[in-house]
Amino acid sequence: MAVASPLASIVVFVVSLLIGALGIYAGARIIVGRADYDHAIVTALIGAIVWAIVGFFVGWIPLVGPLVALLAYIAVINWRYPGEWTAAAMIALVAWVTVLIVLYVLAALGVTGFAAVGVPGV
Repeated sequence: MAVASPLASIVVFVVSLLIGALGIYAGARIIVGRADYDHAIVTALIGAIVWAIVGFFVGWIPLVGPLVALLAYIAVINWRYPGEWTAAAMIALVAWVTVLIVLYVLAALGVTGFAAVGVPGV
C-alpha cells in the first residue's frame, strides 16, 4: 500500500480546488455576469470548508444532513455573489455540471480521478 507524500496531497488539493473554482467561475459568469476567478477560488475554498464542517456535524442524518450541508454551501455562494438564493442555487448547479464535465474529460485522459474540492458531490 503506497502512502501519498504531503507534497502530493497538497498538489492534489490545489488542483482540485482550482477545478472546483472553475465551476463556480463558470456558474457566476453565466448566472450573474461576474467574471473573477480569484473570487471563485476563495468562494470554492470557503464553500469546501463550510460543507466539511456542516457535513461533519449533521451529515450523518439521512436525507436531512446532506440537504443542510448543500444549503450551507449555497448560502456561501449567496453571500459571495450578487443575487438571491435562486441565483446562488443556479451558480452551484452550473458549477457542479462544469466540474463534472472537466473531471470526466480529465479522467478519460487518465490525468486525474473523479473528485474536486469546492464543489460538493463531485
